[in-house]
Amino acid sequence: MKIAFVASESPAAKAAKARLSERYGGCEPLEADRIVTLGGDGLMLETQHRYMGRNIPVYGMNRGTVGFLLNEYDEEGLHERVATAEILTLHPLKMTARRGTGEVVEALAMNEVSLLRETRQAAKLRITIDGVARIDEMICDGILASTAAGSTAYNMSVGGPIIPLSSNLLALTPISAFRPRRWRGALLMNEVHIGIEVLESGKRPVSAVAGVIEVREVVHVEIVEDKKTSYTVLFDPHHTLQDRILKEQFAP
Repeated sequence: MKIAFVASESPAAKAAKARLSERYGGCEPLEADRIVTLGGDGLMLETQHRYMGRNIPVYGMNRGTVGFLLNEYDEEGLHERVATAEILTLHPLKMTARRGTGEVVEALAMNEVSLLRETRQAAKLRITIDGVARIDEMICDGILASTAAGSTAYNMSVGGPIIPLSSNLLALTPISAFRPRRWRGALLMNEVHIGIEVLESGKRPVSAVAGVIEVREVVHVEIVEDKKTSYTVLFDPHHTLQDRILKEQFAP
């Protein structure tokens, strides 16, 4: 098995990469059977985004802070751990964002696509699901659409629901909604097309973020789950992502 090691810029991650490369060898990521990331969740997301579509499974070991998407760091028996890891294949969200100039930008996101106000003025948004208007006008700081895998990240921090991986659902969650006051978001089947129109875009500019891509001054954004693209994450059998998501629902 050919393994490529990718490390963050932290001294601990760089030192781990040096030790593991000396012990197990290493190769370039595009030549690898597996990629092992050494850092935090951010590095895992960046690595998946960089090599998405290459069908290279990624096994992360925590040399960062939270490590929700990562396995425990252990230098022993790495080949065996990677070979016996549980394989989880997921699909990203695809964002198609149109700016006022007519420019269209597409991007993929593992966790969520978010729209955020750019200035002191609150955003005004119109929300459609499969072409049907569900909210004609929402005044807010923004809104995000989240995958199940990403539901415990930004989505949860703004009050969105935690979604089991097997549910085939997406979360649509407002960010500091002023109107309508009582709307707390929606759970949607992952086949839907989400449309978000920015109202009064000149006065109330909005940016859209998907993964590492930010598009400023958007006027319309479409979000779908991209069934044609997948990424693969590896987890130790005793500590899978499904287990972690379940535990988050009972965390104090």
